[in-house]
Amino acid sequence: MNLPLFIARRIYSANDARQKVGRPAMRIATAGVAIGLAVMLVSVSVVLGFKHTIRDKVIGFGSHITVANFMSLHGRDTRPVCMDDSMMAVLRSVSGVKHVQRYALKQGILKTDSDFLGVAFKGIASEYDTTFIHNNLVSGSIPAFSDSASHNKILISQIMADRLQLKSGDKVFAYFIDGNGVRVRRFTISGVYQTNLSKFDESICFTDLYTTVRLNGWKPDQAVGAELTVNEFDNVDAVEELMVKKVNRTVDRYGETYSSETIQDSNPQIFTWLDLLDLNVWIILALMLCVAGFTMISGLLIIILERTAMIGVLKALGARSGTVRKTFLWFAVFIIGKGMLIGNLVGLGLIMLQNLTGIVKLDAATYYVDVVPVEFNLPAILLLNAATLVVSVFVLIAPSFLASKVHPAKSMRYE
Repeated sequence: MNLPLFIARRIYSANDARQKVGRPAMRIATAGVAIGLAVMLVSVSVVLGFKHTIRDKVIGFGSHITVANFMSLHGRDTRPVCMDDSMMAVLRSVSGVKHVQRYALKQGILKTDSDFLGVAFKGIASEYDTTFIHNNLVSGSIPAFSDSASHNKILISQIMADRLQLKSGDKVFAYFIDGNGVRVRRFTISGVYQTNLSKFDESICFTDLYTTVRLNGWKPDQAVGAELTVNEFDNVDAVEELMVKKVNRTVDRYGETYSSETIQDSNPQIFTWLDLLDLNVWIILALMLCVAGFTMISGLLIIILERTAMIGVLKALGARSGTVRKTFLWFAVFIIGKGMLIGNLVGLGLIMLQNLTGIVKLDAATYYVDVVPVEFNLPAILLLNAATLVVSVFVLIAPSFLASKVHPAKSMRYE
C-alpha cells in the first residue's frame, strides 16, 4: 500500500469542523489553479485563432509563394513573365507544392455618375482557387473567370460598393490610362466580398485573366506571375528554397527573369505584428502560473500548520521525512487536480460558447475581424494542462520540506 497516498486521500476527504482555516485555504488554492488554467486556455485559443484567421486572409489574397518577374517583385513596375503550360508544369513539379494559379494586374479607375475610385484589377482564370472569395462573399456570385474570353464581370469589395453606392448586378465604367491613351470598359458587378482587411479591400477587385492581359498589351502566355499553395504552411520556407534553386534567375522566352517571394516577405508588417502576439501570450502564461503557484504555496503552508500535530504523531510512529513530504505533495496534487478539472470546464466552455455564438465582438476596422476568433488546439490544451500540473507540483517541493522538519516533541506546542 502507498502510505503517503492513503494518508493524503484521508486528509483531503476529511470533513473536520476544526479545520476553520484549512478548508478555505484549500478552496482558494483550488480557485487559483482553476482561474489560472482557464485564463491560459482562453488566451492561447484566442491568440491562435486570431493569428490563423488573419494569416489565412492575407494568404487568400496572395497565396503562400509568388513566382513573378524579378522587376515586379523587387521594383515598382508591373512587368510580365511567361506562364505557359510548360512553366506551370515545372512549378507543379516542385516538392511540397499543392496548387498553382496564374494572375495578372492592371491599375484602373471605377467611375459612377457621382464618384470615382482607383483600384487594381486582378485577373484570374479557371484554375484559380476561389474558396477564399466564396467564404467572404457578401452578395451576388462568382462568375467563371477565363483566360480565353472576357465576360466583362467583376467582383468588388464592400468598401468599394459603399463608396461608389453600387451593388450586385449594377453596371460600372472602368477607365484605364497608360501609354496607349485612355481605354474604357463597362463591367457588370457580379458579386461583392468583404474580408475586413482594409489594405486589400480598398484596392483589389477581381476580373478575367484574359481582360487584364489584353489591357496590359501582353502576349496570351504572359501574366504577372503565379501563386503557389504549399501542403503545409510551416514548410513555406523549405519549398521556397527549392523554388530558388529550380526557377529563380532563369530567363523566359521574352528575356524576362523569374523570381519568387513568400507571403511573409511580401507582407512583413502584418506577420511581424502577428509574431508580437506570442510575447503577450508568454507574459499571460507566466503570470497565471505564478498566481497558481503562490496560491498553492500559501494553501499548503496553512494545511501544514494545521496538521502539525498529525505530522508529529507520524514522526513519532517512525514515519520518515520523505514519507511526510510525499504525503503533502500528494495532498497538493488532489487540490491541483480539482482546480485543473474546474479550469478546463470553465476555459473550454467559454471557448465553445464564443465559437458557437460569437458573443464577443470586435471593431473590424481595427482588428480585421468582427468577432473574437477562437481555435481548439488539442496539443496546446494538453501541453498547458501538463505544464500547470508540473509547475504547480514543482513549486511545492520546497514548502513540503517544512512538514518533514517538524519534531515530534515540538509539535505538542501546537495543541
